[in-house]
Amino acid sequence: MFKNIVFGLALISFIACGSKPRVSLDEEALQLKPSAQHEVIAAEVANLLENYSYKKVPMTDSLSQIVFTNLLKSMDQGRNYLLQSDIDDFRQFENTISQDFRKGDLSAPFYIFNVYSQRYLEAMEYALTQVDAPHDFDVEEKYVAYREKLPYFKDDTELKDQWRKRVKYDLLNLRLTSTDKDSVDVEKHKETLRKRYKNLVSQAKQTNSNDAFQLIMSALTDAVDPHTTYYNPSFAQAFNESMSNTFEGIGARLMMENEMVTIKEVIAGGPAFKDKSLNVDDRIIGVAQGDGEFDDIIGWRLDAAVAKIKGPKNTIVRLKVIPAGQELTAQPKIIALKRDKIVIEEESAKKEIKQVKGEDGKTYKVGLIKLPKFYIDFEAYRRRDPNYKSTTKDVRLILDSLRQENVDAVVLDLRNNGGGSLQEAIELTGLFIDKGPIVQVRDVRDRVEVDNDNDPGVVWDGPFGVLINRFSASASEIFAGAIQDYGRGIVLGTQSYGKGTVQSAIDMSRFISATNKLLLKAKGLDKDPDTPNGAPEFGQINITMGKFYRVTGSSTQHKGVIPDISFPTQYSAERFGESSEPSALPWDQIKPSSFAAVADLTNVKDQLTAIHESRMEKSPEYAYLLEDIEEFQKLDSIQEISLNQEKLKEEREKTRAKNRARINKGLELRGLPLWKEGEPQPKTDFDFILDESLNVMTDYIRLGQTKLAKN
Repeated sequence: MFKNIVFGLALISFIACGSKPRVSLDEEALQLKPSAQHEVIAAEVANLLENYSYKKVPMTDSLSQIVFTNLLKSMDQGRNYLLQSDIDDFRQFENTISQDFRKGDLSAPFYIFNVYSQRYLEAMEYALTQVDAPHDFDVEEKYVAYREKLPYFKDDTELKDQWRKRVKYDLLNLRLTSTDKDSVDVEKHKETLRKRYKNLVSQAKQTNSNDAFQLIMSALTDAVDPHTTYYNPSFAQAFNESMSNTFEGIGARLMMENEMVTIKEVIAGGPAFKDKSLNVDDRIIGVAQGDGEFDDIIGWRLDAAVAKIKGPKNTIVRLKVIPAGQELTAQPKIIALKRDKIVIEEESAKKEIKQVKGEDGKTYKVGLIKLPKFYIDFEAYRRRDPNYKSTTKDVRLILDSLRQENVDAVVLDLRNNGGGSLQEAIELTGLFIDKGPIVQVRDVRDRVEVDNDNDPGVVWDGPFGVLINRFSASASEIFAGAIQDYGRGIVLGTQSYGKGTVQSAIDMSRFISATNKLLLKAKGLDKDPDTPNGAPEFGQINITMGKFYRVTGSSTQHKGVIPDISFPTQYSAERFGESSEPSALPWDQIKPSSFAAVADLTNVKDQLTAIHESRMEKSPEYAYLLEDIEEFQKLDSIQEISLNQEKLKEEREKTRAKNRARINKGLELRGLPLWKEGEPQPKTDFDFILDESLNVMTDYIRLGQTKLAKN
């Protein structure tokens, strides 16, 4: 749990907490307190949400109840740590917690977090005592790993019984997943488990007030709007780097293993990759800036170590490294690297050319562009750097190359693309239409602004398709909706996410009063040495300030974009997407923009749908897809696991046999060799929806849509 939190700055509190009664905590447990900076920020965020956000939500009893529920879920969603008596105790804050935010009083949520932290550590410590306890693997009993739909534990005895079963399951799992030689090595399994739980305890004890603050602020902002988020400085920097698809550092992905920072990936093109001196599983035990002294970072939190290793372009960092496979007693090697800007290429637009056989027997070339998100390097763009990285620039180059390779059609794959830059969504749409409005935005004052593509001409005017799914959101929906409204192409896939709100990223320092800044500075709390270079010192809030509308006047909020050619999906609107969010804004509509459609594709869409449905009636692969969806939906029930060794082994053998048969059915449908016992599992990432979408594009070409003419 704690390892999933991105950590921020560490500060000392000087503003007193509230005076509400509190149940005393174990003296040895974590007893975190909000810092002065946290309290100032909390009050300002509450003010922004009440007075300046799109919804303008007051801090009331009803909001407090939602914040309270969010806080409990974010800490213990699986209900494996807290007791019902804890929940009963917490209810004293249920109707007042949001009002406390307005006053900068974080004592209640920090109290709840501290109790949870204590329960977490108690559970881990008890689990360690059960590693060497006797376990009978012949008796029949059940273990439920994820208890979200079950009540909280009624008492400590019930909680301990859950963790006894958890340890028993972990030991049993090690037995059943080990090789024949190791399956009876009980001591080896116990030592593996001891290390696992001790590592969890170690990580938990490193939790600081910034971790708690980040989680607490998310409980507040999620209660107001699922897309309004406060980011502490580290989170803010990570978000901004994600938006630009770049960061400055050595070009390595790091993880914490056994309290040591470990290399898990060397990013192609970065300083570490070019230097060839760092390898996967190397451990960094010391960091120095330039010619400075080394800091020993063994046992440090990962975020603090990363803050030392990352840094501005063209600066030098020296690393003290134990190579992979060597003991800690080995002589470390010293590596000096010049930091540089790293481009995250795996999240950039990529092309592929697919050869697709149409119903007429001809083979067509379809250019496929996969776009994971809408990115732009804002900093380089603001500096007017002509080489700034952006989605539109990358896709323009890809389209030029696809045209040179004489493709018959282009498909843009936006599945799982959660959005990104609004500017890029607008400019990318302009590559496919001449000029005109792309999206309308209504702000907090009900003013509507129309964002246009003002760049004449198109880069690709041939047959075009856009592929979306339930996790295509925001900028993806703006793009797909515009292409659909203009009749510029065919939208395929499943209903999109339905995120039709606009967020502005605001540096919180803009809202911290001069008086509060002076108070913090006087106490030496205005800056923190562990805040990453370039990160906003008070963090950042991404706050909903408007709502998107298509050029037709329809909002993408809640409803999303409905494809022209629809496929079945396992992701229901009740459980996934904007419509599953309790605090989401509703769908509505405004006046349409004045726009001239490229073509009226109504008849073409009807014909394509008829051809597609006829093909699906005869397709065994389509039936295979429906079976997969049915199996997925069965997973929503409470999963009970047998702790009887022979029974669990038998259940797993049945599951493996079923999985093998399922994979072989897919291989057989594609005329591929079957997976035999003892062989490595074959590649099975078949993409029926993409394959059928490409078939639809060949139908589209055959229907005479080689060039789109205005009707």
